[in-house]
Amino acid sequence: MMKTVNILICGVGGQGVLLAGDIIAETAIASGFDAKKSEVHGMAQRGGSVVSHVRFGQKVNSPLIREGEADVILSFEEMETARYLQFLKTEGCLIINQQQIIPMSVATGQAEYPIDIVEKIKQQVKNVVLCPGMELAEKAGSAKAVNTVLLGALAKKLELAPDKWHEVISRRVPAKTVELNKKAFELGYSQQ
Repeated sequence: MMKTVNILICGVGGQGVLLAGDIIAETAIASGFDAKKSEVHGMAQRGGSVVSHVRFGQKVNSPLIREGEADVILSFEEMETARYLQFLKTEGCLIINQQQIIPMSVATGQAEYPIDIVEKIKQQVKNVVLCPGMELAEKAGSAKAVNTVLLGALAKKLELAPDKWHEVISRRVPAKTVELNKKAFELGYSQQ
């Protein structure tokens, strides 16, 4: 019997965190698993914190991941990684998009963006994958495909067939961007 896989996705509004969560859950369902998903975006507009919980397995009863139980954290932004790090289990995997988005408090001089945040996180977590998501998305043809690049990096860590990912991505992104997103997914998948 397969254990339940817990994936927490975090980032800021406008990065495609919620769509990424939808695609993960739908890919798991298309692969024959039960899946549950929940998201917290409250007042988050563009630039606000967004988090999505996705759990899949033979039977999943709750969509929420408790602290210390995430098998994978897929982080779209470096500082958001630190905000949700307590959810990662000791032997869990952390995939970090190498991107910093300056929050309003930093832009207005009321706070400072943490220095060397990724290096500090790497001192706490053994299994860290750094992904140049924006660079690969632009290589695929659009910076907007950064979420699909990160899904590719995540897919490498999961036991869900790549054709199921392609099937769901093709259904969920605008028709005119399907090939671009498939290319972005493959660039992310081939990163590790």
